[in-house]
Amino acid sequence: MVEQNGREPSRPPMRSKSTDDPAGRQPAEGLVIVATPIGNRHDITLRALALLASVDLVACEDTRVTGKLLGLHGIRAPLQAYHEHNAASVRPLLLARLAKGERIALVSDAGTPLVSDPGYKLVRAAIEAGIPVSVAPGPSAVLAALVLSGLPSDRFLFAGFLPPREAARRSALSELAPIRASLIFFEAPSRLAAALADMAAVLGDRDAAVAREITKLFEEVRRDRLPALAAHYRDAGPPKGELVVTVGPPAAVEAPAAADLDEQLRAALAAHSLRDAVAAVAAATGLPRRAVYRRALALSGGAGDEP
Repeated sequence: MVEQNGREPSRPPMRSKSTDDPAGRQPAEGLVIVATPIGNRHDITLRALALLASVDLVACEDTRVTGKLLGLHGIRAPLQAYHEHNAASVRPLLLARLAKGERIALVSDAGTPLVSDPGYKLVRAAIEAGIPVSVAPGPSAVLAALVLSGLPSDRFLFAGFLPPREAARRSALSELAPIRASLIFFEAPSRLAAALADMAAVLGDRDAAVAREITKLFEEVRRDRLPALAAHYRDAGPPKGELVVTVGPPAAVEAPAAADLDEQLRAALAAHSLRDAVAAVAAATGLPRRAVYRRALALSGGAGDEP
């Protein structure tokens, strides 16, 4: 990236040091993303401990949370709070220290950084500045909940937190409904029953799982269909602890025969524009929109903008 206003260009990208050190003592040069436990403190990796003990600074969401974790493992390291409320002012300071050759570890309160936290912008800015970025992978609530759910794991989408209000939440779920993959959400205990009810209404009667307090003493996974889970938490009240909801993909829709597709398209074209007819039939049949569009165009004998 070339600096403006007459300043010298940023230095060329630094070469990362070898990661072959068996003890993991030497941290990678630049910014290193370090995963921390999501509940059980013993889940931290040996490499993560070595890195956190060796870097010049640890950037963390909450210095109290990270300080407690480091103290449990006998690590004393300089800490710098970096969270959504101070990110804009702290990020330039971190980048300046990285540009001088210092080594900084980025951690979140729990799990892998950049998943529902402000670390993304720091990583992006470091990459744009030519600063090496590496990762010490480890615990992730998203992946832990997925493998605990028993739902298909070959394709999945993490959707973070849904909007708190019903109308916006249902709108967001409508956009996710056609995706043929397991869906993973974070949710607050107080909104869980309402969110599950909206999922059942919008996504349909799908298999799902609610994982609570993953890796902790009272870990619990409740697996059932969405309507049953919504009813359970409506009657039982908000659960305690941190939650991850996993919802299975939509049921496979058998592709209609060519004659049936033509019949559906003719009926839709009689009542709607070409674009709306294609959208309606594609949603009903599960066929790709482009394929439905090409057939609709042939039947209508007209032209239109491809959806």
